[in-house]
Amino acid sequence: MRRDLEPVGHLVRHWRVNRGLSQLALAERAEVSTRHLSFVETGKSAPSREMVLVLASALDVPLRERNRWLLAAGFAPVYRDENLAAPEMGELRRVIDLVLSHHDPFPAMAVDRAWNVLATNAGARRVIASFVADPAVLAEVGTRAMHLLFDPRGLRPYVVNWIEIVRATVERLRHEALEDPGGGADALLEDLARYGPLPAFREILVGPPRLLIPVHLRRDDLELRFFTTIASLGTPTDVIAHELRIETYYPVDEATAAWARSGVS
Repeated sequence: MRRDLEPVGHLVRHWRVNRGLSQLALAERAEVSTRHLSFVETGKSAPSREMVLVLASALDVPLRERNRWLLAAGFAPVYRDENLAAPEMGELRRVIDLVLSHHDPFPAMAVDRAWNVLATNAGARRVIASFVADPAVLAEVGTRAMHLLFDPRGLRPYVVNWIEIVRATVERLRHEALEDPGGGADALLEDLARYGPLPAFREILVGPPRLLIPVHLRRDDLELRFFTTIASLGTPTDVIAHELRIETYYPVDEATAAWARSGVS
């Protein structure tokens, strides 16, 4: 076992407590004895590779964290974790390009679990260019989608329903923080709070993320109204694909649809 990793039993217990489960409840989910689970958590028993995966599945642990469990238990990771630019990820890149291009002329983008933009279509680039005129801001913010939204020099001044967007965003990030404590959502919330006050997000009661969120943009004479939704391409064997999300925007009114179509060459 690598020295920089916690014992796998500690990881199991941490996630069990995070999920609000007793040892009995987890043992029933995983169909193992409470005694054996207790021995795994205390380090008295070394779990097999299969047991590690069974417990991780019962706790709905993200694939990236399951690889960490396997390493901590002395086994090789089983979920592929390649950079999106790697040759092995060519099929996934083609799928992303297909989905984004087929959504044109309406905006769409692919983001990772930290809300870094991995790819955008022409519709998304046109919206951003229409509302963020300063190239220095885009250069500074880079691919950080949430920062582009919250930065006062970015999209924020042009979001008419700002309060609604802030609350929906905070609710989603809090949900992600609960589902994947190591995923960085809490740290991202702290970063976003530096741009201005946020709701008391640690006190927000988190439910399922909203399926459709309205986005109302206005700058001078240009006014656009969209609904946005987020979908996953997750697969059970690939970390990057499992974490990847596609955010698509749909026009609410004909004026918005006509503006989007007017940009098609």
